[in-house]
Amino acid sequence: MMKRNFSPETSDRFEYLQALVTEFQDTDSEEAKEQVLANLANFAYDPKNTEYLRQLQVTDLFLDMLTEKNENFIEFGMGGLCNLSMDPDCRDLILDSDGISLITNCLSNQREETVLSAITTLMNLVTPASRSQLTEPGILQCMLRFSLAESPRLHNLAAVFLQDCCTEDQVRQAEQQMQGQQMAVGIPLPKD
Repeated sequence: MMKRNFSPETSDRFEYLQALVTEFQDTDSEEAKEQVLANLANFAYDPKNTEYLRQLQVTDLFLDMLTEKNENFIEFGMGGLCNLSMDPDCRDLILDSDGISLITNCLSNQREETVLSAITTLMNLVTPASRSQLTEPGILQCMLRFSLAESPRLHNLAAVFLQDCCTEDQVRQAEQQMQGQQMAVGIPLPKD
């Protein structure tokens, strides 16, 4: 028996996500917007929702949140991008929207959750075409610094980034550039 693409469940799912996006756009309450963003970020974790979220341009919404002053908007936007970036089409949308620079800016966020989502998203964005941009010296020095952090999650994730996304030569060059420096300039460690 052939599986149908349209069912009441999929229709209801799309309509519910559409209602969330509409609520975010229509409300003036920051608290309500935070709740909607948190919900959208959570829904982005389920691959069943990816196509609907793409149709509703939620990737762009999450990218827009990265430049907000509200730290919760940034955290939920970064978390949602992290979840969506595993999908190749969403990854391409992020890359085509200059998402790397927006995400890289989140590496200096004071919230560890935001930084962890940013690192994971950068790892998910690595393609043959984007690798050189994602492994430029500033990002590598930041990851080297994070690999020395006391936080096990930050330490381990930065180490995975360096191992999986970079060549040994790139890491060695970044280490040499950092000699004599105690930290990557201007990038404070996030708070737990």
